[in-house]
Amino acid sequence: MRCPFCGAQDTKVVDSRLSGDGDQVRRRRRCMVCDERFTTYETAELNLPRVIKRDGSRVPFDGRKLRSGIMRALEKRPVSIDQIEAAVARINRHLLSGGDSEVSARRIGELVMDELRELDQVAYVRFASVYRKFEDVAEFREEIERLQRQPTPEEKRAQLDLLAALEPTRKR
Repeated sequence: MRCPFCGAQDTKVVDSRLSGDGDQVRRRRRCMVCDERFTTYETAELNLPRVIKRDGSRVPFDGRKLRSGIMRALEKRPVSIDQIEAAVARINRHLLSGGDSEVSARRIGELVMDELRELDQVAYVRFASVYRKFEDVAEFREEIERLQRQPTPEEKRAQLDLLAALEPTRKR
């Protein structure tokens, strides 16, 4: 791995650990020439489906574009990089598990919105406003009202915890 600071090719792995949902390896490296440290991420190269855009054209899936769209929606929001990477990994897994050779950009947008709804509601509305091309304040209001009618991630977790707690008593 080439050092991003001095360009030397002699770097050493100092630490390795799993990142995200375990489908990525985070490595801390040290340059043997300038002694600077930097982080790299290693992921398996997978054949993700081609994307069918709204105009009907087909392009290769670009994970960087997916990540940057999510990052843009989450700008200045209290969401960690690890949470973002986990969301991107879940979207990638979903696309891979579908087994399709092609997927619509619309479907990818819906997957992003599902992830953002769980991560941060403000980011969700930001993304939805661009993705769904809101024309006026009324469309923002409708989306916010729809969001308010759904249980929050905390409420969903509490419901699951309650169901799990009730499960042993149901089997009797």
